[in-house]
Amino acid sequence: MSVICRENVLFVAVLISMLLALMLFGLAFVSLAGANPDLSNLVFAMPEEYINYTVVCINGTLWAKIDGVYPIYVLTLSDDVHCALQALPMLYPIPPGTTNIHVAVDDVPFEWSYYDYGTHHTALGDWSMIRCVLAPVPDNFVLKIHYEHPIQVIKESYVFLYDLNIREYLSPLNPNSTAYFTIRFEANVSDVKAFTTATDNVWSPIEYEVSQENSAKILRLHIFSEYSKPLLGDLAVTFSLLDSETTSTPSWILIPTLLIVVLISILSYGRLKQR
Repeated sequence: MSVICRENVLFVAVLISMLLALMLFGLAFVSLAGANPDLSNLVFAMPEEYINYTVVCINGTLWAKIDGVYPIYVLTLSDDVHCALQALPMLYPIPPGTTNIHVAVDDVPFEWSYYDYGTHHTALGDWSMIRCVLAPVPDNFVLKIHYEHPIQVIKESYVFLYDLNIREYLSPLNPNSTAYFTIRFEANVSDVKAFTTATDNVWSPIEYEVSQENSAKILRLHIFSEYSKPLLGDLAVTFSLLDSETTSTPSWILIPTLLIVVLISILSYGRLKQR
């Protein structure tokens, strides 16, 4: 065999080897892409959320008890792409002094931890956050969160804020979302006002419905958010507390005290009369 022939055979062999390598690489790439589809096609949707507040006075301090219900859906932008997430980290901001935190997914208690790597800015300051990791991630689930916190006093008014943070759940697939609020005041309050807070300095009044249930005052309102349109922002509620709620003495203390005072007066009068 001539030298030229040998060189041709060697060239063909090298070329075939390169083609085989490219084919194997291509097959491996297709397999990898099929196992890990483009996550940019993934969106989250929450068409509705339900937030229930209960405002109570405990030992002279006003507390807010919150129960949030969040039905969440995992959607894809393309019908021919389906992605099952292996894990979904979730962050949730909490007001200062928050306690008694409970998290559940589909009514199953869920572990959470404090997030130590940043805070979340609100119109009432920078809040801490808690973190949960859902794994694996179903196509839809219901997240429930309960927590309680003391209500702040700002410029002689009580103020609490709910951080709506709905932007990440709006997309062309889910262009609308409505947050329904029920606020139950089990304290003697007055001058209740509700606002949306798109920025720290601009608070816009929002209408609400009010009803009475025994001694409790109940407010109901909703915030509608729409994709590609300016968002109203978070919900802030201000109110005043009537003095009797914090300064009045419980009857179980007041009545015996009055009886003692009356008894001492009778005894003193009797002694004076005997003299």
